[in-house]
Amino acid sequence: MESKGIEELDENQLTADSGELYLFQWLSNLERSLRHASTETLKETQASVEATLLKVLIPSEPYPSPGRPLRSLAARCLLVLYHRGESRSLFDTLRVLLKPASDIKATDKDSTRIAAFWTIGELMEAFGSQFMSFMAETATIAIKTLRSSASPHVRYHALTMLRKTLVSAKKALSDSLAKDIIKQTKNGLTDKALPVQRAAAAVLMIVYTPEDSVTLADVESIMNICVKSLEHSDQVTTQSLAQLAGHMLAATQMERAVAVTEQSQKGKKEQEDSDISTPAHIAAENTKILLTPGDMLSQISTQFNKSHSRKTRAGIFMFYVTLLAKLGPVFVESNYSLLVSHLMTEIVSYPKNGATRYDKLFIRKLVGALLRELIALRMLTEQGQIVAIQDLSSSYLKRWPALMPGQVAPSSSILTIALEEVAGLLQQLGNAPPPVQDAVSVPLMTLLTHPSHSVRVNASWTLRCFCYSTPLRLPKAMLAIAESLQRDIESLQSPAAPSDIDRRTLGHSYGLAALVAIVPHRPLYVSFDVSASVLDTATQLLKRASDHDIHIAAVEVEVAWTLIASLMLLGPNFVRSHLPQLLVLWRNALPKPTAKDNVSGRSAAEWKFLLHVRESALGAILCFLLHNSQLTTLDVARRISSLLGNALSFSNVFLSQSIEEVSGPSVIEDTGPSIRTREASLRRRAYQCFSALGTSTLTDSVQSSLLQSVLTVFAGPDIDNISAMQASIASTSGSFTSIWQMTDGYAYGLTTLEISEDGVDQSTTSEKEESRSFNAPPPVSSVCDAAIELFSQLLPAQDLSTTLRTISHLIESNRSPKLDKNAGRRTAVMLNSVVAIVRTLRVAMISYHRQSKDTLGHSQVTSALGAFLKDALVDGDPALRSASSEAIGRLANISGSSFLTSQTKVLVDHIVSNRDPQGRAGCALAFGSLYSHVGGLAAAPILKTTVNLLMSLSNDSHPLVHFWSLRALGHVINAASLAFAPFVSSTLGMLLKIYLSDTHEAEGGTLNNANIGGDLQAYPLVCYILDAIITILGPDVHDSLRTRTIVLDLVHEFSVEDDEPILVEAIRCIQHLLMFAPEHVDVPEIVNRFRRHLSSPRRCLKLAAIDALYQLVQKDALAMSRLGGDSLVEDLFGMLDGDPSIDGVRNVISSWLLQTAIHNPSAWIDLCQRIMLRINASQKVVNTANSLMDDEGQSLSASMSNDDTRQSNIAMVATSRWRTQLFALRCLHEICTLVARFGRREHIDIPFARSHGIPVNGLLVSRVPDLIKMAFTASAAYVTEIRLEGLVVLRDVIQVFCQAPDPDYPDALLLEQHQAPITAALTPAFSPDSTPEILSSAIDACAVFVGCGVVKDVSRMGRILKQLTTALGEVDESGNLTMGNFVDLSPNASGMLRVSILSAWARLEIASSEQTYLLDVIKPYRSILAPQWIASLRDYAVIRADSEFIHDASAVALDPSYASLGKVVLLPYYTSSWATILQAVANAMNRSDQSISAAILGKEVGSSVNGIDSTAEGPAPLFFPLFGLIYEALATSSPDTSSRIDTVIACLGALKCLLEPRYSGKALLEPTIFQEFMSLSHRIAMTESAEVLIHLIVVLTTFAKHFGQYSSSKESQSNTTIPPDSVSTHCLKIFAYTIRHSRHNPGTSSIKGDLSDITKMISGSLSAFHLIASTTELVVREDVRGIGCVLYGELLKDETSEADLITPTLPAFKSLLAIPCHPSVRERYRKLIHGLLSSCLLNADEMRGREGLISSRKVKTNLLAAVLILTVIPPQVAVSRDVVEHLFFLISQKLEEGDQMAIVAVHCAKTLAIAASGSELLRACVRLLLPALIQYVAKMVPRVDDGTVSEQQAISIDEVWKTFATLVSLAKEEQRSRLLSVLLPTITLLLRPSQMPPSTIHSSGIAHLLSLAASSPVSFKEATTQLDPSVREVLEMSIRKAVEGAAGTVQQSMKPQISLRSF
Repeated sequence: MESKGIEELDENQLTADSGELYLFQWLSNLERSLRHASTETLKETQASVEATLLKVLIPSEPYPSPGRPLRSLAARCLLVLYHRGESRSLFDTLRVLLKPASDIKATDKDSTRIAAFWTIGELMEAFGSQFMSFMAETATIAIKTLRSSASPHVRYHALTMLRKTLVSAKKALSDSLAKDIIKQTKNGLTDKALPVQRAAAAVLMIVYTPEDSVTLADVESIMNICVKSLEHSDQVTTQSLAQLAGHMLAATQMERAVAVTEQSQKGKKEQEDSDISTPAHIAAENTKILLTPGDMLSQISTQFNKSHSRKTRAGIFMFYVTLLAKLGPVFVESNYSLLVSHLMTEIVSYPKNGATRYDKLFIRKLVGALLRELIALRMLTEQGQIVAIQDLSSSYLKRWPALMPGQVAPSSSILTIALEEVAGLLQQLGNAPPPVQDAVSVPLMTLLTHPSHSVRVNASWTLRCFCYSTPLRLPKAMLAIAESLQRDIESLQSPAAPSDIDRRTLGHSYGLAALVAIVPHRPLYVSFDVSASVLDTATQLLKRASDHDIHIAAVEVEVAWTLIASLMLLGPNFVRSHLPQLLVLWRNALPKPTAKDNVSGRSAAEWKFLLHVRESALGAILCFLLHNSQLTTLDVARRISSLLGNALSFSNVFLSQSIEEVSGPSVIEDTGPSIRTREASLRRRAYQCFSALGTSTLTDSVQSSLLQSVLTVFAGPDIDNISAMQASIASTSGSFTSIWQMTDGYAYGLTTLEISEDGVDQSTTSEKEESRSFNAPPPVSSVCDAAIELFSQLLPAQDLSTTLRTISHLIESNRSPKLDKNAGRRTAVMLNSVVAIVRTLRVAMISYHRQSKDTLGHSQVTSALGAFLKDALVDGDPALRSASSEAIGRLANISGSSFLTSQTKVLVDHIVSNRDPQGRAGCALAFGSLYSHVGGLAAAPILKTTVNLLMSLSNDSHPLVHFWSLRALGHVINAASLAFAPFVSSTLGMLLKIYLSDTHEAEGGTLNNANIGGDLQAYPLVCYILDAIITILGPDVHDSLRTRTIVLDLVHEFSVEDDEPILVEAIRCIQHLLMFAPEHVDVPEIVNRFRRHLSSPRRCLKLAAIDALYQLVQKDALAMSRLGGDSLVEDLFGMLDGDPSIDGVRNVISSWLLQTAIHNPSAWIDLCQRIMLRINASQKVVNTANSLMDDEGQSLSASMSNDDTRQSNIAMVATSRWRTQLFALRCLHEICTLVARFGRREHIDIPFARSHGIPVNGLLVSRVPDLIKMAFTASAAYVTEIRLEGLVVLRDVIQVFCQAPDPDYPDALLLEQHQAPITAALTPAFSPDSTPEILSSAIDACAVFVGCGVVKDVSRMGRILKQLTTALGEVDESGNLTMGNFVDLSPNASGMLRVSILSAWARLEIASSEQTYLLDVIKPYRSILAPQWIASLRDYAVIRADSEFIHDASAVALDPSYASLGKVVLLPYYTSSWATILQAVANAMNRSDQSISAAILGKEVGSSVNGIDSTAEGPAPLFFPLFGLIYEALATSSPDTSSRIDTVIACLGALKCLLEPRYSGKALLEPTIFQEFMSLSHRIAMTESAEVLIHLIVVLTTFAKHFGQYSSSKESQSNTTIPPDSVSTHCLKIFAYTIRHSRHNPGTSSIKGDLSDITKMISGSLSAFHLIASTTELVVREDVRGIGCVLYGELLKDETSEADLITPTLPAFKSLLAIPCHPSVRERYRKLIHGLLSSCLLNADEMRGREGLISSRKVKTNLLAAVLILTVIPPQVAVSRDVVEHLFFLISQKLEEGDQMAIVAVHCAKTLAIAASGSELLRACVRLLLPALIQYVAKMVPRVDDGTVSEQQAISIDEVWKTFATLVSLAKEEQRSRLLSVLLPTITLLLRPSQMPPSTIHSSGIAHLLSLAASSPVSFKEATTQLDPSVREVLEMSIRKAVEGAAGTVQQSMKPQISLRSF
């Protein structure tokens, strides 16, 4: 196909097998070419294309029947044709199509009629307004078809055509036809076929579309019909009916004109109503709404309250959902209180709705879901949420108890729903703003004492949510409840107590327990002594419970155990010390059952009490096991398991008695749980505890008895948990239809554990459990869940015999004859058993895989289970089907291949011999499960069978069969992966065939199939399989053109479908195509499509689109910026705002930002600013800044308020939720971090940017005011997280821009002008409503600002410095901090802030080494800081060491209760800041600060702190804690490199100072410590980089300096050797190691690091050698010097790298050589020097003939070293003349080489010439250099003539002149003139007197000549006279010019002065 031409259809190809495929591809191609063809081409070919398309739609041989893809493609082609080409022929086309459409008799041509309907619909929808004449005809055909056709499919499409036609041509309807349509479609709503109902609903929505046409009668009749249809509808149809009902009801709210007559005829009452509901200006225009909102809602509630089945009632609730979604968020928010009161009064309080407990729960669930999922999460703005809480509080929560006469308190059901909703809203709001706090805090406390258990529990939960989100309220709430509880407990026994005292006590205990449970999450707000007092209260209660009667004791026991259970959440640190006491309490509560228990005679009340006591104690044990796993040692586990056994045996004893409930006069007995429920609760708790305890600690006998026990619960044929009466009713009434229809909350003991279809992974289930526990199923059901859970844990751990016994017992229970009488229990047992088996196999595959192969995988077990599971599989129950198929797959995985083959055979046989769709669906699913669980390799033999079978089943017309077969096929393809490749083409053919077949459409097939098809749609699965095929093809998709075209055409076809599930799968296909064949995907087009999906109301579609966008952004964000731009990011932010739970959006934005922010930070800041400045009304509630306003804050808020007023007009509606603002702030933080990390200077420096011509307005620096403004906005918010993030952004601004220059004032810094706004932004953090975290962060930011150098004058630092100094002043006082406005900081918060303040000051101390002005800032406070820093390090050491002692009170101690609990809380704060404090201490010690010394030595400042007396006394009091911390930090390795290296360097810095004898005494010389310290140093030397080793060497040098002469063994020091274990020896080993490994040695690792660091390290080591050598004597000194020189010699010899390690380290080497040597060992020294010199010369000689950087570097460094040695040695040390001459020869040689080498040689020559004055030998040899130097100068002549002399050469020539001058000074007087006669011509060679201005070489030559003439005038004169005349002429001319020039310049400089004086 050419791009312009349009390909003709080849009809011959249609007859082949692949005719349908050819036609499908031809149409796909045609659509593409029509879109891209030129208009001329279109017009030329239009007629023929039209004709062909009509042949496709109305086929005759050889055309295939037009299935769904063919008809929609053909219709789309026609649309394109008429949009782009001529639309004249459209009339004829419609005529042609209407003919088959109206052919009602031709039932054999259904597909043709459907195609005609579809195409007419599409064309009319697009062009109907131009062809209104067809309206009547189309409508008539549709109505006739609806009446007469038998096929649901045809009727569905007739109605769809009608709907599309009505959209555009509705105006052309005659009244009679419109009435007829309405009448017929209303009938359609009750049609037997569900698809027809859906289509009819859609038509009616269009008919009633201008909403003001709807009458009240219409609304009511449609409502009645919709409700009637709900009973038999499926999910899709229910939604359609709900949409229609919602549409009709929403229409009643439309304003409509009202005739005046109608107004007058109304009753007076009605008139009043209507006036109230319509605002005045509307009334004036005479318009009105049909129903008030309240009446409109009553339409639904009236229907709901009629007696309907549960299914219908749930459907009716969907009407509320669609209605509210139609009316929109604004309506919902403004009518929130009306909505809630409607639900509460009309539905919750309607008497019939609360007939049984389960009805109440059902209603609560429905209303709760509506309020939460729809209204609160999707519709309310934050302001709306605040108003909602206030409304719920004032209308419901505060109305109990009713105080005024005539008031009625809300019922418990209403209160429960209101509390649940308030709890949800509080969690959404984050921190509650003050109005909410006031609305909620009091009523919640009151409701804790409500008579209803549900209300009390929900009040506690809501209170917990409130205190969790607003932790400042937590301490007061805890104290208040604890006090109330104490009072209640005291008055429990008093006869005068009020009647509800027991409920009050329980309520307060629930409230207190709920608050204790959040202490671990909010530890900074609570003092831990509360928890200790709670435990005391509980133990006291348990002790005295035995003295009271049952009624009081029951309350006391429940209160005590509830409190203890909540304390378990505080974790091991609290529980550890109380564990022995708890074990005793548990032992008392759970004694062994005795013979007395078996004797009947106890009353029911007593039994109830005994069961209750045990259940409460088990609840506490369960909490202990879940939250303190590290305390459950083997011993504790054994004890607990025996107690759990006691509880179970007691339960068994109870069941053996036949005890009946007594419904006595006592009220409590009735409202409390029944005695059977109590028993179930006890058993459930025992099973849960065993599960939490784990199987490993249980003995075998316990395990087998437990297995028996749980089996009887979930699979026992006798129902022992349900009263006999209920059982008899169940068996006698033959009404049992399905176990899923039961509404008694028990359903014959069915489990509530769901088995999801593909086997959930473990992580998600645990989260679900967490949320489920609050809405747990009733005990009678959950005991069954707990039993199955425990069974699944126990069975995999058993041996073969137990496993066999258990499995056969399970199967026997299912076949028990007792079940024949009780069909319900039989179904329940079957389901429970299969669920138990699946869960067991899941556990076995994860935890016991090897062991279970021999037990569960044994042939005896698998054959028994296989048969049982097969029965379950072919049972029609969908839950059984998915559970048993998974079980079969997992069983095949565990057992061998024999089970796999036998099972395959069984399944194939069943499919072949049975046509039952239920069984076939089950077998198909089992095949998928078998293959995917066994895996592609092991299941390879059955792949062919499986694929063929599933493919043939997929073609089955029954939806159940083809749906599950396709699903299984998808699993198989994913599991088979590449093994599936041979089947790809046949599968693609099958997918197309299915797509073309009518029976697989959701509306297709027989009536029955069409009704099932709605919930079992095939196309999403076809698309899922297509996706699986794309992933298998991978990059090979390029290989086969045929395959690729089919895949691309199918994907394209699916992606333009309307159904959401198909679109979701199509997006996944596109994602994979983007990976494997991106060139075949039209990216701009799909980006637009994804953007449309983002605004879809369907969440799945949104999530899929976001996933795909994430992939695109990660691939190329810049391209996405071009396609989507800012608007797409704004859309994404908007989505995040609408639904904060979509994490994918955050990922997309973050990825985009990371890639593009550095190129355009300003655009991103604009975006974030737009999000931030839509401030919520709720945030305006809190004007924390106002109370603290002053001049600094005023300026900023003034500028902000102007902006606010400007914006408030626009942004009244658009406000961002706080979570969106938080994310925007995090984005700002990312932007600042990115710019800082990339180090792009123009973003920080405006003058720099201008000088490089970069426009300033896009740079980050231009946005500093905006960034500060946003930080200020955030700092005044009410949500803690936003305030914290605002401070982070503020700190970023200060850190990134602290060095930025001010563009207008060259010497000033940019941030100086922003000091006031920064101060204003920091101020709110110190206000009374701040939290400890905010305070800590603000103190940190203050320190950053003071330390960054923006303001260097202490007097100008203003409030920022004042905050720091005030805080520090408080730290100095003992007791809890108050931080100015804070009165009641908890001890933990106090401790945390103390650490923050000290580390902030420590940062200033560290920065003071670079910013010297900080010394003045810190100076006044040193006396406070020093002891506090040391104390905090000591406290950290104590916490780390986990030590038991409480230190002396004189020091600044932490709160004493920190010993166990505070430790855990404060540890992270200490851990993050101790290294900073340590570094500050090290800095201060380096400055030899008196205060620090005094603090470490534990003395007062000013007492004698010099080190002499203290060395004797041993180490300073705090030496060991500090040394311990440093040692631990150095010894432990942590992954985070940058901060770790900083910590290590800080530690080494502090250690260096600590090693001084006055601090360390001789502590480190103690043998074990010394050994450990040295081995640590060795380890650091071997593992760390040079950066760290520099500091290690300093430490060891200090150590050697102070303690070098000591050794850890007490040997005396001799002058001849160093003792092998002396400090010096060990240190020298490490120094030697660092030098040896600084170069690359073969076979060993070398030290890593920058060249500068490595050279510093070598210099440090050499200096250490120097230090040790200079502190020793004689032989020892020469030994040390010798080692150092030998190691250095190795470096000189090194040829492994180009890096020069020698030149920078020569000074250190020189000092080592220069140590004076004793005459007695001078010979050794001489030999050393000789050896060094010889090796240097040899090294240089070896390089002869070699070239390259390494060889030149080696020659250069060796020459320099040799020269250095010769210049350093004292004159007494003789060196052989040969060596010196050889060196001079080498230097002369090198003078002739290239520039670089010559320059080095010149320097060497000059150095030696200068040194020759002190050495006879050098003086004798130095003349050898002269010829080479002269030659070097001569070589420069041509360059001087060209003017190509480099700067370096000019310098070296200058050096040559200096060398000459030195030589002249060395020569004796009589030789000077001879010498000069050689030197003067040489110098003159480079003089050019005629050149103007003179060159530098000429000038320096003249200068040296003049100095020579001045120093030896006589010799100079003699030499000049002997010169060659030409030379002399140049010389004289040059000198004359120079002298005259000098005089001239003097004259010139004098002139202006003279003229000045003459004034």
